[in-house]
Amino acid sequence: MEKLAIKLCLTKDIGVNGNLFGGNMLAWLDESAATWACSVCKNPNMVTVKIDELVFERPVKIGEQVIIFGVVRRVGKSSLTVYIEARKKDFYSGEEQKVCSTIFTFVRVDGNGRSIAIDDSVRDEYKHLN
Repeated sequence: MEKLAIKLCLTKDIGVNGNLFGGNMLAWLDESAATWACSVCKNPNMVTVKIDELVFERPVKIGEQVIIFGVVRRVGKSSLTVYIEARKKDFYSGEEQKVCSTIFTFVRVDGNGRSIAIDDSVRDEYKHLN
């Protein structure tokens, strides 16, 4: 898996139960995955069209580091599907624990928001997955 982003859980990110607010985690995942999807597809016009089930397996507390990883699962004609996983990391031991994971699907769009084909060079690079 490729490392996409590193985040630090701050006071502003905490919900009423003293844990990282789930909406903030989802925003971190979407931003990381979308930015990476644009890089993979060599095009800035990728939009999120689907997020599969997301289960929060363990809480994240203030001061904990969250590392977001991803791997390409499929490249279609105009879509890209990626697996995204967030892990929290203990600064002292280096131990990582999975916090959550999901699958995102992105679509390449034109200036009017209509889907258009991903470049053949990208599909060729990942053809072993399809």
